[in-house]
Amino acid sequence: MSDTITAVAPSWRDYLELCKPRVVALMLVTAAVGMFLAVPGLPPLDIVVYATLGIALVASSAAVVNHVADAQIDARMARTRNRPIAQGRVAPVPAIAFSALIGIAGMAILTYLVNPLTAWLNLASWVGYGLIYTLFLKRATPQNIVIGGLFGATPPLFGWVAVTGSIETAPLLLVLIIFVWTPPHFWALALDRLEDYTKADVPMLPVTHGESHTRRYIFFYTLTLIAASLAPYIVGLSGTVYLVSAIGLGTGFLYWATALLRGWRADAAIRTFRYSIVYLGGLFLALLVDHYTMQSW
Repeated sequence: MSDTITAVAPSWRDYLELCKPRVVALMLVTAAVGMFLAVPGLPPLDIVVYATLGIALVASSAAVVNHVADAQIDARMARTRNRPIAQGRVAPVPAIAFSALIGIAGMAILTYLVNPLTAWLNLASWVGYGLIYTLFLKRATPQNIVIGGLFGATPPLFGWVAVTGSIETAPLLLVLIIFVWTPPHFWALALDRLEDYTKADVPMLPVTHGESHTRRYIFFYTLTLIAASLAPYIVGLSGTVYLVSAIGLGTGFLYWATALLRGWRADAAIRTFRYSIVYLGGLFLALLVDHYTMQSW
């Protein structure tokens, strides 16, 4: 396949795809939970709306930068070769202009309609993911996902700060959970798409250290994740509903990590990846349900 990128007439769907809507949607779920956990009752509706919109726009802006920077890599990988820039449906310059437009709009919304601290935190995350991870870490070290995962773990903090205007311990525990969740989530995908990453010369852990080493790391991080997921209960942020849910969801994750480690199933890598998404969504939903269940007792 040629590495030459030529532009053709794009559609609105191409620009939407550049925003990585499924990834951003999961981020917004965790950000929303941060908002609702920050107060005993319901957070102000206007803050929820403006913060969600602002966070979505800034995160989407960083996603567009990632598409532009990774266009040549994407063109070599089966999973990503049909992306708009890799296929030439959107040219890099219009994509960057689009990223700037939605990024500035998101920052303005967060600064003037939410609070400046939320805006600055989002800007820091944009720089971390859009520039530091995308342009440097991804190509420099097999620990790219571990280090870069911090930038994608911050939405619960964004949500909390949007409502309270301050950084506190509780949302940092939620950030920790996502931070520990990211490596086993993404390494499982990297195992399933090992040939792609090898062909694209991206130093993902299974490419540089082998499949067995990566499986052991996924298992270790899964155990760490289960321990980290208990922190909200231990510090009193959540109650029994969350505890039971965290243990149940963690048991499921541990099953797939063990299946991957022991080679029980040929499709264990992709099944682990898919379950990890269910796990995170379920865990944060449990936090939300538990939060309001505790208040009704």
